[in-house]
Amino acid sequence: MGSLRLTLCAGLLGACALTPAAYATDGGGGTVSVTPSSPAAGADVGLRVTGCTGKTATAVSKAFVADARLAGGPDGALAGETRIRSSAEPGAYDVKVGCADVEIKATITVVAQGTHPSTPASPIAPVDAGGGGTAHFATVDTRTTGPGTAHAITGLILAGVAATTVAVLSARRRRETE
Repeated sequence: MGSLRLTLCAGLLGACALTPAAYATDGGGGTVSVTPSSPAAGADVGLRVTGCTGKTATAVSKAFVADARLAGGPDGALAGETRIRSSAEPGAYDVKVGCADVEIKATITVVAQGTHPSTPASPIAPVDAGGGGTAHFATVDTRTTGPGTAHAITGLILAGVAATTVAVLSARRRRETE
C-alpha cells in the first residue's frame, strides 16, 4: 500500500512540474499556486502553499469536489490535490487555505471544457539555436554550387583506377602463392 501511495504522489508531482502554475495571495505573506493554472470542470488540480508554519492545512473552495488536505514537503511548502467539480461553471472561484497561524485567500479560474487557458508561447525573434556555419546555406541556392559533370567524371576515373589496382594486386598474389 505504501508503494502505491508513493507512486501516485510521484506521478502528481511530475504532472505538476510539467504544467504552468497560477500564483495568488491575500497580501498576508503566503502564496497559493494552482496547477494547472486554469483547469476545466472535472480536472485534477495540484495545490502548493507557502507561508504556513503548520505541518498541515486545508484548502476550501466551491469549485472543489472535496476540501484539499495539504501536507508538508521537504522544502517547507504544503502540497495536496483535489478535483474540480464536473458541474462547475466557468469563472473565478475563491480558495481559502486554513493554516495553523494564518488564512490565505486566492482565486482559481475554471475554464470551459476544451478551452485552452492561454496562447502557447512562441518566439517573436529568431532563436539562437546554434548551427555554426550552416546559416549561410539557408540563404543561398545550394543546388547550383554542388558537384557538376567534371566532378562525376573525376570520381569515375578514380574508382576505375582503384578497381584496376585491386585486380592487379589480387592476380599478383595468386601467382606468388602457386
